[in-house]
Amino acid sequence: MASPLEFHPSPNNPMDMLRTRLDSAPQEHAEAILAAYDILQLLHDRGVLEVIRGALAAGDDLLDTVVNAINTPEAVRALRNLMFWRSVLGQIEPLWFQGIFEAIPEGLSTATAQRDDPITLWRILRRGVTKDSLRGLTAAVDFLESFGRHLNSLEHSVPLRSANPPARS
Repeated sequence: MASPLEFHPSPNNPMDMLRTRLDSAPQEHAEAILAAYDILQLLHDRGVLEVIRGALAAGDDLLDTVVNAINTPEAVRALRNLMFWRSVLGQIEPLWFQGIFEAIPEGLSTATAQRDDPITLWRILRRGVTKDSLRGLTAAVDFLESFGRHLNSLEHSVPLRSANPPARS
């Protein structure tokens, strides 16, 4: 009859395996390690690490302060308004905004340059019937019409608050 073969596996030490990987890491990942050192130095130079260290030291106090500041009706309304404006602004083409914001300094410079000229109704009417003025006036009237339509629909969908709340019994 055959005798069984004895097998004695060498003990597997996880720490030895980690040490071997750690020892070979600088050669295998030298470029990545140097890039990480560069990033770390930039964060240190700009004071970001100090801010993070301060935030970690403040810990729960900082979190409590932020939560208390956000947990007010005003902050909740502000966040809701910001989310609303994000959706509204996302629907407007940037080119239209560019036209609006380029017109502001141009209009202000024209208004301040002509401040010594007498303002007459005839001059205003003459400028008001130009193609550009009528186009701007049309855009303003379109906006006001749409705004009024939305106000009207809101008035009919939201119950009005009375000036004198009902007495509690």
